[in-house]
Amino acid sequence: MGWKLFLRDYASFFIFQLLLVGFIMVLYWLDGFRNVDTAIYSVSISLVLLCSFLLVRYLMRQSYLMKISQLPKTMEDGLQKNAKTPEAVQTEKYMHELYRLYQHELHSLYASQKRHDQFMNQWVHQMKTPISVIELLLQDDRPLDKKNVQEEIDRLRIGLDMVLVNARLENFEEDMQVEQIALKTIVTATVNENKRLFITKRVFPEIHIEDDIIVASDSKWLRFIIGQFVTNAVKYTFEANKKIVISAIKKDEYIQLAICDEGIGIPASDLSRVTKAFFTGENGRKTGESTGMGLYLANEICEKLGHELDITSEVGKGTIITVTFTNKGEQE
Repeated sequence: MGWKLFLRDYASFFIFQLLLVGFIMVLYWLDGFRNVDTAIYSVSISLVLLCSFLLVRYLMRQSYLMKISQLPKTMEDGLQKNAKTPEAVQTEKYMHELYRLYQHELHSLYASQKRHDQFMNQWVHQMKTPISVIELLLQDDRPLDKKNVQEEIDRLRIGLDMVLVNARLENFEEDMQVEQIALKTIVTATVNENKRLFITKRVFPEIHIEDDIIVASDSKWLRFIIGQFVTNAVKYTFEANKKIVISAIKKDEYIQLAICDEGIGIPASDLSRVTKAFFTGENGRKTGESTGMGLYLANEICEKLGHELDITSEVGKGTIITVTFTNKGEQE
């Protein structure tokens, strides 16, 4: 099969050489040269040289032609290095690099699909709890406790927001709109959204942000990450009458938003891994409600928005989450 492919590839070249020799012979004939023996000798020598060139060329490409003439049964068959000519060597380099890129994309897609499946399994499992609680409340003959129902509905809403964010994260750039945002306004709105959670836990928010602090970000995504930080701060504050302080400082080069709680804190062994997907740690096992995706999604969103996320904590004293915004909007 290899020699057939070679002949098809070089057939036009062979014909061109024959036409070229014939054209030269015609020129000599028109110029008065009439020696037939010399013409036959010249044509014969040209054909011998041409065939010798093609034979050497074929021998150099034989192994490469044999490889590409047969469809590979495994990926390793297609990655064997048999080329000798510069063109074939470069082709093999190209194919190896193409295979490396393919493997990288395949690994990324596999990891993304695995993460999505794992997240959905955990999310469905956790959403069963509020649904079961609501069903029990409805089956009770006593008057319906609206407060408990509302708490379970809030848990469902937070869970739905989480799964929607996870789905949209794959096409983040298409769903992003950076604008100038009043930081105090969006923080206040986020705190108000979670006021029932504050009341239930008897935790009190304090907002210390100047009205003129403006940041460049996406309001929808920023609202989500702040909401995630606030709900985590409340969730892991087990004692009543504690405070969550949300403050901001403004510098020439950046603006920092800090969310400080007085909760149980994060163990030092878990601190470097809290933004990993599905990592729940010691605190997550204490509540039994953590998916390990909240801080992971918040960190991913911060990176895509160009914000820097930093988490410091001390067990028994609390946690400080800091988001740093660059002042590009004001500098422009």
